[in-house]
Amino acid sequence: MKWIAQILVNSLVLIVVAGYFESFYIEGVGAAVLTSLIISVLNAIVKPILILLTLPVTVLTFGLFLFVINAVTLMIADSIMGSAFEIDGFGAAVMAAIFISILNLLIQKVVIEPLSRKDD
Repeated sequence: MKWIAQILVNSLVLIVVAGYFESFYIEGVGAAVLTSLIISVLNAIVKPILILLTLPVTVLTFGLFLFVINAVTLMIADSIMGSAFEIDGFGAAVMAAIFISILNLLIQKVVIEPLSRKDD
């Protein structure tokens, strides 16, 4: 159940980011949910491999290179989704990855954690 909630939260975040960046386009809610699902699968399979391969660079940049890895994940999702999800260039993907990370962190700290403590 938690995984489905995270997919829906990520979908909402993708829609919000698409509203603020002209270079970031998502066709609609269905495309946002499907893109979020694809990104989740990529994060589970591809991202650990990329992190392992780029570990020295990630350590040297104190973890900031993870935004580049997240941008690569977004670009892979872009190529899978076709015209339903488009990012105009790698720079836009890096900026989107930063904002997606910030929004996910805020939602996690402000909404999800207080609700999960309330259930305990």
